[in-house]
Amino acid sequence: MMEPLFLKSYFQAKIWGGRKLETEFGYELPAGKIGECWAISAHPHGPSTVLNGPLAGLNLAEAYTQHPEYFGNPKSKVFPLLTKILDAEASLSVQVHPDNDYAEAHEHELGKTECWYIIKADPDSYLIYGHHAKSRAELADWINQGQWEKLLRKVPVKTGDFIYVPSGTIHALNKGILALETQQSSDTTYRLYDYDRVDQATGQKRALHLQQSIDVTTVPFKQPRLNIQKKQLGASEITSYVQPPLSPFFSVWQWDIHGEVIGQHEQGAYTLASVISGNGSIKVDQQVFPLQKGQHFILPAQISQWILDGNMQIIASESTEN
Repeated sequence: MMEPLFLKSYFQAKIWGGRKLETEFGYELPAGKIGECWAISAHPHGPSTVLNGPLAGLNLAEAYTQHPEYFGNPKSKVFPLLTKILDAEASLSVQVHPDNDYAEAHEHELGKTECWYIIKADPDSYLIYGHHAKSRAELADWINQGQWEKLLRKVPVKTGDFIYVPSGTIHALNKGILALETQQSSDTTYRLYDYDRVDQATGQKRALHLQQSIDVTTVPFKQPRLNIQKKQLGASEITSYVQPPLSPFFSVWQWDIHGEVIGQHEQGAYTLASVISGNGSIKVDQQVFPLQKGQHFILPAQISQWILDGNMQIIASESTEN
C-alpha cells in the first residue's frame, strides 16, 4: 500500500538566524541561532530523513537513488529540488546565485533558481531584489566601490507575498521575515556584501565572492512577470504561482484547504508539500494520515490521487525536469 513519505528536517545554524522555527512550528531545535529548516532535502549538506513506510530510516538522497520508482524513474541523477523554511532574525547577506552552466563548471553542482512564499513579515519589512546598474562595467564599479545604496533595489514585502528569484538575481531576505523557499538543490551562494559582520565562531568576517557575483549577475535587472492564477474548489482555493516556461525547474502552488479537496498529479510526477498553517488529513488508498502545521512530505509518483481535508495552508511544488 503506497503512502506519503513524511520527512524529518535538518536544521542549519546561521549568523542571521533566530528561534522562530521553534516558536512558530514547534520544532526541536539545536542551541544557537537557527536560520534554516531544510525540510525536503537530498543535498549532502543537510539531507532530510524518511520517517515512515518501507523507506523509513533512509535519507532522501538514498531513497531517490535506491528507489527511483517513487520519483517516476527520473533522468536527473540528483534529487532536483530543496524546500526550506528561513528565519531571518537579522538580514541575510546580499547575494546572487549562478545558473546551471556556471555552477557545474565552477562548483560541480546545480545552479540555483529559487522562490519565496512569505509566511510572516514584520511591519515595514523589505527585500533586496535586483539592482540599478545598466551595464556589467557599471555593476562591477559599484560593487568594487561598495556603492550599495546606488546599486541595490529595495522592495517592500508583506505576509502572503510570493517572490520568484531566477539565478543571476541579486537578492536578500531582510530582518523580520519568515519564508518558505523552494529552490534547485544547490548550496552555492556568492556574497556581495555582508554588513561587515564578524562570525562569532571564527572571529572573522564571512568570505565575499565579488568577481563571481559580477560574472553571474544578470545585467540589466529584469523583473519576472508572474502569471499568478487562482482556482476555487468549493470553499478551498488553489493558487498557481509559477509554472514553465517562466520557471524551467519547478512549479509551485498554494493549497488553501477548507473541507475536502481531491488532488492529483500527472503520471510520473511526484509532489513536495509543506503544511505552513492549520491542520487536517490526507487520504491515500483508504488510509488516512493526520497533517499539522510544520509537517513536510512527498507524494510519490505511484500515488495518482489523494483527498485533503481540514483547515490548512500547504505550499506544494513539483520538479519540471523529469
